[in-house]
Amino acid sequence: MSKINAVCVYCGSSPGTDPAFVKTARDFGKILAENGVRLVYGGGSVGLMGAVASAVIEHGGAATGIIPEFLTAKERPRRLAQEQIITRDMHERKSTMFERADAFVALPGGLGTLEELVEQMTWAQLGRHKKPILVANINGFWDPLLTLIDHMRGLGLVPSPARGVNLLVTDNVEDILPKLREAARAVSEADKQMAVPAERL
Repeated sequence: MSKINAVCVYCGSSPGTDPAFVKTARDFGKILAENGVRLVYGGGSVGLMGAVASAVIEHGGAATGIIPEFLTAKERPRRLAQEQIITRDMHERKSTMFERADAFVALPGGLGTLEELVEQMTWAQLGRHKKPILVANINGFWDPLLTLIDHMRGLGLVPSPARGVNLLVTDNVEDILPKLREAARAVSEADKQMAVPAERL
């Protein structure tokens, strides 16, 4: 059985046009803080990234920001995070985020968020780890991706959840942490680890 001590949150460096996105980010940050779960995130202080991190800090929680050096000017690393890690490149960033987290949550975001989510799903499908992965489908944001995955599965290009990755989905921010904890109960500490370093996959 594995515990959820830290959650990696993938989300946009922009706030988006739907106010529900920022509200969800702030609400989830508060939930993490109140439950003593560390936030692992992209390190920026803007957009949804900044919203979730601010909420964690404001409610007495812990945050680890991980950002590549070339993005520090654009996304302005948050100095209030208890731990800030500046990496050489994106590969090192993603590897470090994986190592520091027990589960992954994708809030609404852009191409970077999508890429990070799909990469974690791919690693899980290849049997490299069994850490829980969840999409927060706020106001149906992830519906097109979920439809595409079902389409690929129907054509035999993506395995069923029983043989591939069991992607968790919820549209309620209060259900995120309970779903992650439930999924983690079936995962041993050994199964959470990557079989090979992430940057070599």
